Amino acid sequence: MNQATIQQAVDFIKEKVNISPQIGLILGSGLGVLADEIEDPVKIRYEDIPGFPVSTVEGHAGQLVIGQLKGQPVLAMQGRFHYYEGYGLDAVTFPVRVMKALQIDSLLVTNAAGGLNESFQAGDLMLITDHINNVGDHPLIGPNDAAFGVRFPDMSQAYDKSLQHLARTVASDIGLSLQEGVYVWNSGPSYETPAEVRMLQTIGGDAVGMSTVPEVIVARHSEMRVIGISCITNMAAGILDQPLSHEEVIETTERVREDFLNFVKKMIQRMNE
Repeated sequence: MNQATIQQAVDFIKEKVNISPQIGLILGSGLGVLADEIEDPVKIRYEDIPGFPVSTVEGHAGQLVIGQLKGQPVLAMQGRFHYYEGYGLDAVTFPVRVMKALQIDSLLVTNAAGGLNESFQAGDLMLITDHINNVGDHPLIGPNDAAFGVRFPDMSQAYDKSLQHLARTVASDIGLSLQEGVYVWNSGPSYETPAEVRMLQTIGGDAVGMSTVPEVIVARHSEMRVIGISCITNMAAGILDQPLSHEEVIETTERVREDFLNFVKKMIQRMNE
């Protein structure tokens, strides 16, 4: 990844819009409906943007949506890229570098995740308070460009404390029961075995998924503020005696759609107060 490629993408996007987004959104499986709420939207297909990969997963529309959401100028990724699609982590995190170059300083990232914490249930929303990289790869491996960030970035507060406080306040205001916990990143695309789930519970995981952590690492490397929300779409393997499927993920995100939309829109409305 180099600055010239990032700048090409930035210039292309700027030609299409006349606003300067301040908040970036990455919308996971089944959660892209939030982008449909954006007013006066400009939609740009990933395949048209220089340097962008193409999303190949069902439930990911594969486009940027730029406009106003609750009075805030935002740029939303309606669908993301995953390591399991065969993309390197430079490609997976390229859009975050572009967001930073567009002078976006806050990132709200969402995902669909399996519940590891047995007090959770399908349909819960979980505030991500920390994460575990369980993949054995890292988006910052390789030469470091000091223009992007420091060689050894601090991850002691990967998820912004003030934004977490805001999330709790908003959830309380709207009567939403918001879970909290640690998100574990596994590569996928297979779901975890029951033995792997027991291991992840033992090391402190509350939810597990196949995304988010690379983008958060790069966002923090770029000194962006990050808030993360998981939609618990199913309980992980072995907790309930039932098979797992992507169809279940999409069905659950559809069921919690109104709670998710209401919560995140109110978060966006108040993020830059």
